[in-house]
Amino acid sequence: MERKNLVALFGGQSSEHEVSCMSVRNVAANIDKEKYNVLLVGITEGGRWLKVESAEEIADGSWVKSGTRAVLSPDAQDQCLLVINGSSVQKIPVDVVFPVLHGLYGEDGTVQGILELARIPYVGCGVLASAVSMDKLSTKILVERLGIRQAAYVPVMKEELSDPEAVCRRVERELSYPVFIKPSNAGSSRGVSCAENRAALEKGLLEAAAHDRRILVEERIVGHEIECAVYGSGSEPVQASGVGEILAAADFYDFDSKYYNSESRTVTDPSLPGNAAEQVREAAVKIFKAVDGYGLARVDFFVEQEGGVVFNEINTMPGFTAISMYPMLWEARGISKAKLIDDLITHALKRYGR
Repeated sequence: MERKNLVALFGGQSSEHEVSCMSVRNVAANIDKEKYNVLLVGITEGGRWLKVESAEEIADGSWVKSGTRAVLSPDAQDQCLLVINGSSVQKIPVDVVFPVLHGLYGEDGTVQGILELARIPYVGCGVLASAVSMDKLSTKILVERLGIRQAAYVPVMKEELSDPEAVCRRVERELSYPVFIKPSNAGSSRGVSCAENRAALEKGLLEAAAHDRRILVEERIVGHEIECAVYGSGSEPVQASGVGEILAAADFYDFDSKYYNSESRTVTDPSLPGNAAEQVREAAVKIFKAVDGYGLARVDFFVEQEGGVVFNEINTMPGFTAISMYPMLWEARGISKAKLIDDLITHALKRYGR
């Protein structure tokens, strides 16, 4: 059987660039090399696309200097990677892309749009699901129609912060301290903070505004931080994994506690009150279908002491690092990383009838 050419796209211009670099090494290591010829293509933080020769260059960061310029052609007649060496351009046919990109300019529908134009099969959600799910405010508006409980919130636009006192007064009328402040379009808890008073609220709003022009201020929900992995749609029925719990070392699960604090832990199949675990699984599937999800997503919730389930957010390209919950949850169900990744690629090809 002739091997298909698979582009593993990583890096990107978002604040999650380094997480993507960690994820892609795990993905590439678990791709069946008898079925796929893996082409590593990295996007630098400045937005330059480079073909990378090995995972070792990603690990030590040297790919940024040693990589060869390469871009995916948006021409649907090409369906190829254009490798640019000086004045020469080589066309390498591409059968499928695994966009291992997290956050803005990767997980938000932008890269998915390029791949749709190029008519190249790709792993994961399409343009609509990626864009809606990336934007926390848009997701909340959609989930409200499902009748699934979520944290009360106040939307804030960056331009409103020309009068921060007025914004703070509006938030205080709607919510009680402490509150969480989140950029609507940033992932991995970048720019997220918790405010116990007005001074901290104002500071948190300015921090969030550095990451996005749309901001959410939410009530604080006290409970277990729970995640559920979802797979399927299209020709495959949507399946939900078991649930996992985050035991954060910090007061809340910010970027540093996710990736750099060894005391943060994740637990699969935690003990939860009542039938909360099943409620989470059912809600995760409903939300995935509502956003028109395809392939994979991780849906995050809070479970309160008495068993109440509260939706938090959905991630359409969850992490694949060594400590990421998405592959861990499927492994707890007996599905290895290699099998999971192979299924995701096969599912991507099915969408295009390949």
